[in-house]
Amino acid sequence: MDLDRTDLDIDAYLTRIGWSGDRPPEPTVETLRAVHLAHVTSIPFENLQPLLGSAPSLALPDLEAKLVRGRRGGYCYEHNTLLAAALRALGFGITGLAARVRVGAEPGTVRPRTHMLLLVGIPGEPQRYIADVGFGSIGGLLEAVPLITDTELRDGTRRHRYVREPHSGGLEDLWVFQALQDGVWEDQYAFTREPFDATDYEVINWHVATNPRSPFQHTLRAQRTTLDRHLQLSARTLSETHSDGTRKERELADNDEVLRVLAADFGIELPSDTELPA
Repeated sequence: MDLDRTDLDIDAYLTRIGWSGDRPPEPTVETLRAVHLAHVTSIPFENLQPLLGSAPSLALPDLEAKLVRGRRGGYCYEHNTLLAAALRALGFGITGLAARVRVGAEPGTVRPRTHMLLLVGIPGEPQRYIADVGFGSIGGLLEAVPLITDTELRDGTRRHRYVREPHSGGLEDLWVFQALQDGVWEDQYAFTREPFDATDYEVINWHVATNPRSPFQHTLRAQRTTLDRHLQLSARTLSETHSDGTRKERELADNDEVLRVLAADFGIELPSDTELPA
């Protein structure tokens, strides 16, 4: 894995995300936001490799084979490593960051930095942007947004903002990423602008994929995002949330139905004899 690599087949990537504009597109704010949205709405989030007993490879050829040329998705390290390669190939500057996820955590809980995201520089622009196509949550970004504080950011049908919190140890303040859900600003994750390298992500990826205490080891998690709805499969519970807040949920009957739903609704194709944990 090398975050500085740009030898991605950019045409194949743009085809995978349904890009219909110029090839290659210019490295502008508009391109960044459009590529981010196209990626999020084209390539699903899933944790099937850790669930089935192996750590995903973050080598660019393997990511191309799985996420670009194959009918599969991945989780944050896979998605954002692939996006970093694509954006670099298009002329953007990329710095890897790592965040502590706060969704689902009790107040005061300090989780390890296990989430990958990207700080993006645009040629000729002083403003930096955050890109993150791998959060795998309804609170995640649809489009890249500027890294600015206390301003409501509109990305597609979603609303986000960044706030600052003091950080112990004399380091810079934390940036806290929040999503507006049901009229309430909810923390999603927190991070600093300390750069992380490919070797850091290799270690974190191995930990998250193989640690017996990792949630990715035990429960199927698949998500698919469109402009107006968010599909989530957690174990055998399938939920569908629309942009207006309406939500419906149902339980899938068995392993065969899970495989059918993964293929039909999430675009994830597995061998028919795959046995998934209940």
